[in-house]
Amino acid sequence: MGIWRGPQGIEVEAIVASGGPCLLVTRRVGGRRVLVAYCMSIREVGELVDLAELVPA
Repeated sequence: MGIWRGPQGIEVEAIVASGGPCLLVTRRVGGRRVLVAYCMSIREVGELVDLAELVPA
């Protein structure tokens, strides 16, 4: 699994959920992680965040 971080507290984490692999997109707000979306593809993540700004954690 991997975690990538972006500006404004965005975190994208590769996870395995009950339906299989997916990408968990969260945002850090006041020290807490807030769910943004569960994405099934990197394309879906790209609709939410600028992929070029993500860096490995």
